[in-house]
Amino acid sequence: QLQLVESGGGLVQPGGSLRLSCAASGFAFGDYDMSWVRQAPGKGPEWVSSINTGGGSAFYADSVKGRFVMSRDNAKNMLYLQMNSLKPEDTAVYYCASVGDPIMAVTTRGSWGQGTQVTVSS
Repeated sequence: QLQLVESGGGLVQPGGSLRLSCAASGFAFGDYDMSWVRQAPGKGPEWVSSINTGGGSAFYADSVKGRFVMSRDNAKNMLYLQMNSLKPEDTAVYYCASVGDPIMAVTTRGSWGQGTQVTVSS
């Protein structure tokens, strides 16, 4: 059964860093482009970043470009999001998704994991 389990969220001060992880199982992880999506309270989902199957190419939303780095380890079926220089606006539930297209990532909730909460506050 397809399963995506996010972890690594928590409370961090503005300017701090967090590393999110997503453990994948039940499908051929290495054959899928992957994405990170986030959703703040009272707001719709926002695409954050995507990465290709091999992990050699990643791209990012303008709001996180230069601060976040996405990576993957196909041998371990793991997806990562290194978040640096965090801002209060980054506060959201973060989901990994088994699609790479930004539009499909935010509209296909069935491709998401259960999410992990990130709170950026002083």
